[in-house]
Amino acid sequence: MFLSVFEMFKVGVGPSSSHTMGPMVAAGRFLELLRASPFRAHGLRASLHGSLAFTGVGHATDRAVILGLAGFTPERYDHESAEAALERIRASRQVAPEGLGPLSFDPARDILFDYGPPLPGHANGMVLMATDAQGDMIRKETYYSVGGGFVLTEAELAAGKDTDDGPPVPWPFHCASEMLEMCRASGLTIAGLKRANELSRLDAATLERGLARIWEVMNGCIERGMAASGTLPGGLKVPRRAGAIREALEAERGANLSAPHTINDWIGLYAMAVSEENAAGGQVVTAPTNGAAGVIPATIRYWLDHVPGAAPSRVGEFLLTAAAIGGLVRHNASISGAEAGCQAEVGSASAMAAAGLAAVLGGSPEQVENAAEIALEHHLGLTCDPVKGLVQVPCIERNGLGAVKAVAAASLALRGDGTHLVPLDAVIETMRQTGADMSTKYKETSIGGLAVNVPNC
Repeated sequence: MFLSVFEMFKVGVGPSSSHTMGPMVAAGRFLELLRASPFRAHGLRASLHGSLAFTGVGHATDRAVILGLAGFTPERYDHESAEAALERIRASRQVAPEGLGPLSFDPARDILFDYGPPLPGHANGMVLMATDAQGDMIRKETYYSVGGGFVLTEAELAAGKDTDDGPPVPWPFHCASEMLEMCRASGLTIAGLKRANELSRLDAATLERGLARIWEVMNGCIERGMAASGTLPGGLKVPRRAGAIREALEAERGANLSAPHTINDWIGLYAMAVSEENAAGGQVVTAPTNGAAGVIPATIRYWLDHVPGAAPSRVGEFLLTAAAIGGLVRHNASISGAEAGCQAEVGSASAMAAAGLAAVLGGSPEQVENAAEIALEHHLGLTCDPVKGLVQVPCIERNGLGAVKAVAAASLALRGDGTHLVPLDAVIETMRQTGADMSTKYKETSIGGLAVNVPNC
């Protein structure tokens, strides 16, 4: 199994990797099908199913579909251009993607939210259709947004297609036990294994530039979030809190008033800044999802700003280690909240962050694996029940707590020698089983939990 660090960490747009980025990517793939088709399309339609229907409005899924069918992509997203395009499309009831347009598309009529049973392949299913001049369907494709911005067609999902179609890599670990055995046999760290695998597909300069770019976007998101103010969109009237928290913490530090436990507030601040930017539809890095995008950046920023001896030159090692753990979780369980609850999102992110931190603090591969295990184990059973379908409550604070748990897990693991009772593989499998057993009410549908017990307006 090989999942590139650049597949695990993707630059994109909020508020959701599965509900915003994924549908936008799916729409782009459908346009490519139409460009290669011998039949000329005259109109487009879309139907959203399962979690994409239940929380689609709150997660801006309809907006993502519209923009995706107009030719927008997550990695090249520009907010001002997108807003202007949305206004034109709603007025003209047409999209004009390059090489195809204009095509009839009235968002109010041609996007269907289907609140019936989900499609059989995954909770995040959508069907895109093209019609001829008479309105008859001439092409249809089913897509599944399986978490973290990953998208598979119905055929790809049925075939068990993973993301890797390339040549073999030198260290093809499929589980944590294999990974640790390869570390022992090679003398490499987990990041070393991951780096060797990456370098079998690309050159060292490209890898280093890419890793630097990931952290640049993550850190920029922290800075924007800490500088912003106002109220988040969506109707809950949730105020941005990161800016005020930062001001208070800096004032306390300047007056030498901070208690030792205040470090948790700094960690939470960094995570909440990212999560507020995500909730506002800003640029973020999936880590491994948008709903959990604050955990890893917060943990890295904590290490760089508050831990003596931290070096920016080692951020790549952190990211490679985290990506290795995230790949195991995705391969053997899930990173999708609609499939396994928030244990699959914030829980996975916390495990990845704990592993990365343990690695740059000098942990052995066994201690790094233990850190990931501790963090994920103590997120088991965590539900995904966003109020009003928005990635705000409880998601923003939950990112902060996920980062705090990651730091605690890494610290606890480094106090031992890596020997522990419960292996990471067992926790990942437990998370998968727990997700399968979890009621759909608690898997990003907003029909249970906090979503029905907190006023929505």
